[in-house]
Amino acid sequence: MPEFLRNQRLRGIALFIFALSAAGLILAFMYSWVLGGIGLVAVIICLIFTLNTMNKISADTNRYIADLSFRINRGEQQALIDMPVGVMIFDENDAIEWVNPYLQQYFGDTNVLSHRLSDVAPELDQLIKDNAGQEHPTTVTWGDRQFSMLVQPDVQAVYMMEVTHFAQIQQRYDNERVAIGQVFLDNYDEITQSMTDQDISNLRNYVTNALSQWAQQYGVYLKRLDDDHFFVFLYAQSLKAIEEDKFSILDTIRESTSKQNYPLTLSVGIAYGDANLTKLADQAQSNLDLALGRGGDQVVVRAQDEEARFYGGKTNPMEKRTRVRARMISQALQELMSQSDQIFVQGHQQPDMDSIGACMGIRRIAQMNGKTCYIVLDKHSVHSDVQRLLDSLADYPEISDAIITADEALNRATKQSLLVMVDHSKPSLSISSDLYHRLENRVMIIDHHRRGEEFPENPMLVYIEPYASSTCELIAEMFEYQSQESEPINKIEATAMLTGIFIDTKSFSLRTGSRTFDAASYLRSAGADSVQMQQLMKENVDDFLQRNHLIELVEFVNDGMAVVAGEEDQIYDSVTAAQAADDLLNMSGVDASFVITKRDDGRIGVSARSLGQVNVQIIMEKMGGGGHLSSGATQIADHTIADVKQQLIDILNGQDAAAEDGDEQ
Repeated sequence: MPEFLRNQRLRGIALFIFALSAAGLILAFMYSWVLGGIGLVAVIICLIFTLNTMNKISADTNRYIADLSFRINRGEQQALIDMPVGVMIFDENDAIEWVNPYLQQYFGDTNVLSHRLSDVAPELDQLIKDNAGQEHPTTVTWGDRQFSMLVQPDVQAVYMMEVTHFAQIQQRYDNERVAIGQVFLDNYDEITQSMTDQDISNLRNYVTNALSQWAQQYGVYLKRLDDDHFFVFLYAQSLKAIEEDKFSILDTIRESTSKQNYPLTLSVGIAYGDANLTKLADQAQSNLDLALGRGGDQVVVRAQDEEARFYGGKTNPMEKRTRVRARMISQALQELMSQSDQIFVQGHQQPDMDSIGACMGIRRIAQMNGKTCYIVLDKHSVHSDVQRLLDSLADYPEISDAIITADEALNRATKQSLLVMVDHSKPSLSISSDLYHRLENRVMIIDHHRRGEEFPENPMLVYIEPYASSTCELIAEMFEYQSQESEPINKIEATAMLTGIFIDTKSFSLRTGSRTFDAASYLRSAGADSVQMQQLMKENVDDFLQRNHLIELVEFVNDGMAVVAGEEDQIYDSVTAAQAADDLLNMSGVDASFVITKRDDGRIGVSARSLGQVNVQIIMEKMGGGGHLSSGATQIADHTIADVKQQLIDILNGQDAAAEDGDEQ
């Protein structure tokens, strides 16, 4: 069979022509033998010509295909050898079978063929193992060069292309991205009030020189905007170096001014990561507000849509609130109430005495201003002391009737209603987050905890004083500036608020200032009953036994860190866990205590306490919580007690390592 007839399409054409010729010859012979003979000779000549032509075409095609195939194969081989992409092929035993010249140059004169990569280049071998099976190329660093690497385990091949030049361009771009910051002297006005002009000038010169030297050291542009306010402009590379130094300028200025009996502290807010300078400036201001809201003496570094990084905050917040500020807040609250048709006040979930006492205080202030106020409370999730207080309200029907559920509050709320959040600033911790979202544009916050990243976007009024002992203390001061003609605070309200202060200060032993005793004195003069306080604070036998049982489970991690982990199948009340953490501080050698228990909602709770030497707030923030320098907590879902305990121990070990590094420096 001729070569071309092996092609199905050509064979079909040939058969069609043969059939057509046969039909023509038959018709020709039927018409005339002479004509038929002539046609037969013509057909034979045409068939011979066609066969020869088709064979020639087929031969030429085969030669072209063979030549093209040869050139393609040769080109592929030459491309593998000359292409600027490294190729390495392994056998089943991970020995190198072949490597192209591009990649061979990075091995130098080392013969790699038939050798295991782990023997000739262990670093590269580990990189290949770490990136095996990736769908897309990844950038890796081998020696002092960077490569784009793709590993295909199924064909036992590795492809590498050097991208050092492009990586350097990317690195330079990242290093030279702009960051904007603001530096604020927290207590400059308070300190300079009693200083002479010469001392003020000396202090101002010292701070300016210290900040200027710090800025020059890290290549930061520093501009003074006011006596207590600076503007900084820096690159991301400088910011990274400053973060590695942990913003030691805070400690330098605080310690130096403390020796001069003028303890001055800094708050810094820095933003980066956005090409829009206006947005960066706004973010920097927001970060500074966050640092101030957390008590000052710290730095907040954050890019938009990223978690904030905190530095400093190692000291207790200094008292910066004045009676003028308390009066201004009180008057602003009166103005907000006058513009509202009704007021709702709510504390945090599982409220304590400070939370419920603050709610009762706000209700009384609203009543003094002729406004209806409702306390939003879930009566089914309260501790025994709050329950005893609610039972005592049976003699005060006007207060008892004002306590409503979250659903009732949602039904009553209107566009002109005002929501007051007390003893917390995180909407997710509110008794009713739905009520917050309903009234999120008409919200006021009164709190004594340090401000966290989660915060209402547009609150109408914010009164956060982290140094204050309790929210009840803040609200008690407001009564002095209310109308004296209205009905004053009654006995049960004063008792509840004083109990809240008493519990939060651990019997006036922690976070207590002169203003705390002023507020307590006012509440005592308003009729707060110390005997009833003791009745409210009594605990039942089961809680007492549970607390002691938790203390028996104490373990020590490093020096002075007491850790208690409850049983996986045992549920403990959050107040009991907090009391156990408080009691552990009374033991010799305990600087900080952490109690881990399972809550009734299935989450794992951690209560943290310290005497002030250990900042438990930072530790709890790393676990998703927050609090004060000496008091913090967090709740973690979808984890076991063992998991949370290990996470806490890892953080504590990291804290000690960081402290040792700081001591060495």
